[in-house]
Amino acid sequence: MSAFTLLTLKTMSDARGALTVMDGILPFPVVRSFWIYDADGHKRGGHRHHKTRQALVALSGAVVVSMDDGETREEITLSSPDQCLLVEPKDWHDMTFGPGSILLVFASHGYDKGDYIHTPYERL
Repeated sequence: MSAFTLLTLKTMSDARGALTVMDGILPFPVVRSFWIYDADGHKRGGHRHHKTRQALVALSGAVVVSMDDGETREEITLSSPDQCLLVEPKDWHDMTFGPGSILLVFASHGYDKGDYIHTPYERL
């Protein structure tokens, strides 16, 4: 059992392909969305927030998300576009990108440099 919330998104599949829907499942209104790509083998993120909540979906490839909420550390691999990882403001996170990965991010707030916390949690 994970300490972090991983949602399974509703997906319909047939001979023509698959369609995944994100409709009313996020616990926050989406104000900003962006995607990260061409980051093969690179690590991105490395921060937490004061107020912004996020939802991460690997549209293609695999992205390993290292999560730390100050109490629990866990690595979660996103490798299917029907998986959505919720990242709360307290969650330190960084993402390592596999070949050809595309990560879609939905955010509860617009970009604000002052919302970022770049200091990781200290461990004793």
